[in-house]
Amino acid sequence: MKIDRNSYGIIAGFYLGCAAAIFVLLRYVHLLWLSWPLSAGLVWVCVWQTCFFRVPKRRRCGNGREVSSVADGKVVIVERAFESEYLKRDCLQVSVYMNFFDVHANFWPVDGRVSHYRYYPGEHFLAFKPKASLENEHTCTCIITEDGNELLFKQIAGGFARRIVNYAGREKEARAGEQCGIIKFGSRIDVFLPLDAKVLVSPGQIVRACETILAELPPAPASAAPLK
Repeated sequence: MKIDRNSYGIIAGFYLGCAAAIFVLLRYVHLLWLSWPLSAGLVWVCVWQTCFFRVPKRRRCGNGREVSSVADGKVVIVERAFESEYLKRDCLQVSVYMNFFDVHANFWPVDGRVSHYRYYPGEHFLAFKPKASLENEHTCTCIITEDGNELLFKQIAGGFARRIVNYAGREKEARAGEQCGIIKFGSRIDVFLPLDAKVLVSPGQIVRACETILAELPPAPASAAPLK
């Protein structure tokens, strides 16, 4: 099982903390009906934390035209919205909410090139609230495809998330299905698509990173020059 390379310290901290707590329980708490269940619960927490930060191997379904989900979770928003931070225009917004039990590794949604990346510090409102998109701590990453389509996605920290990791860099090549970062604890992904994209998911739908296609991008206009 592959673990996110930026998560070893957190996992080690959980293991050390749980090991110390288990030692105290088994050494000093003589009520077996209490110490053993609590110890088993702490072992479960260690296993859960390890699984939480894993980077699963997934079948690559996205490409230059088909937009795969950035994250595991539930679709909570599908609507027309104005993207105010970089694109500065109306887009189709698809948002995926991740709970505590979803894999929190994030993956590139399309093949292309990173044309913009920025980190924004902010609040930590619950991630499913609409204002979280602008007011919470988040990153903003824009990808331009070979056909010239621009797609922007935000990694948004939730009420418990305290660290966002993004492996984007200006002019970095993006390949759908490869890991692009991780959000540590409950959070949300907002994807902003061109208005003429065809959205293939609906609110309430459960999606899997890399394997669920969120939308199809429009073909390049006949006069458009290919991305170089």
